[in-house]
Amino acid sequence: MFDHVAERYDLTNAVLSLGQDRAWRKAVARAVDARPAQKVLDLAAGTATSSLPFARTGAYVVPCDFSQGMLQVGKERHSWLPFTAGDATRLPFKDDVFDAVTISFGLRNVQDTDAALREMYRVTRPGGRVVICEFSHPTWAPFRTVYTEYLMRALPPVARAVSSNPDAYVYLAESIRAWPDQPALAGRLGRAGWSRVAWRNLTGGVVTLHRGFKAS
Repeated sequence: MFDHVAERYDLTNAVLSLGQDRAWRKAVARAVDARPAQKVLDLAAGTATSSLPFARTGAYVVPCDFSQGMLQVGKERHSWLPFTAGDATRLPFKDDVFDAVTISFGLRNVQDTDAALREMYRVTRPGGRVVICEFSHPTWAPFRTVYTEYLMRALPPVARAVSSNPDAYVYLAESIRAWPDQPALAGRLGRAGWSRVAWRNLTGGVVTLHRGFKAS
């Protein structure tokens, strides 16, 4: 599915998020707080739009994705990045490698969320961190109702206008609606081994940043 939306994926995201995707990426970059010479694993990196802010800090960033189509488009645009094909539930990296692992808008598309959280923990060095940016549940009930209506009614026709595979975005809308709320995901992070788990809502809870640390 993602192979078929790769070419116009970034444009579609910008339109469907009403331009909020840039602000969300900036928030992720601040939360990850990558430093020169640190190693950052960017999972579900797609075309590596999400990886570029980390690279600009001087960190060594590895964009990793399950979709070959996404990786091919990304490699055409950013040939200098070390694109890596990988399954989030069975990452092709050794233990304790990365200073930070991050995934934006990809965790809910992984078949086994808990296995992915454990794998992220495995490849993170002691003292390292995870940052997850994902669609979540708006905290204000009236807005939550409007948001749900937008997802199920407005998103598909907008996707048909700008996406190369609009049916994929029907699935995405359904996956967003079925995703666990903020406390539930925090609990799953804790059970995967992460400590000092916290979250911060963006855009009223439409998106949430979760962060955790691997004990030293």
